Amino acid sequence: MGINSESDTAANIQIGPTDRGMVRIYIEGDGVDLPLDFDPDEATEIAEELLAAVEVARAMGSTGKKGKPRR
Repeated sequence: MGINSESDTAANIQIGPTDRGMVRIYIEGDGVDLPLDFDPDEATEIAEELLAAVEVARAMGSTGKKGKPRR
């Protein structure tokens, strides 16, 4: 499955700091329980990549379904 492949898979995502000074992205779905820990510098890079992707998506305009993003 690639980045442009649609999926009907549903998942929840939580993002927050850990008690060890890391940033955790926690993904939970059908049969998936995935905690991903990043140091603050790595988390900053991820945030920058997300923001860059948002800008590209906005520039492309609305080309698909409207409504809530799939999580």
